[in-house]
Amino acid sequence: MLMKTLLVVNALFYAEDGMTQAEICRRTFQSKQTVNLIIKNLLKDGYVTVAGMPENKRNKIVRMTGSGKAYCEKVVRHITWAEDTAMSMFTPKEQEQLIALSRTFTKNLAELINRETED
Repeated sequence: MLMKTLLVVNALFYAEDGMTQAEICRRTFQSKQTVNLIIKNLLKDGYVTVAGMPENKRNKIVRMTGSGKAYCEKVVRHITWAEDTAMSMFTPKEQEQLIALSRTFTKNLAELINRETED
C-alpha cells in the first residue's frame, strides 16, 4: 500500500462515523484530487462506502466497510504499534520537544497550504 493511501486508510480506520473527503484532506494534508482517487480505488475494492449527507448532498461521508477494516487492520495496527514504540524510545524531554516541534510544523504547514489555495 502506498504511503498516501496508508494515511487515508489510517484516518478512516479510526473514524467510526466516517468522515468527508474534505476532512480526510485536512487530516492527511493531501489534495482533493489525491484523496478522491484513493477513495475511488478503495470503493472499487469494496473497502469503503460513500454516502450523501441528508443535510448537504454535495458532501459525502466515507466509511470503511467490514471487509475494509479486516483488510487494513493488520497494517494500521502495525503502524500504530511502530509509532508508539518509536516514541517510547525517546526520553520524556525528547518526547516533549518532538511534540512541540511537530505542532509548530503542522501549524506552519497548514497555514502555507491554505495560503497557496487562497492565492
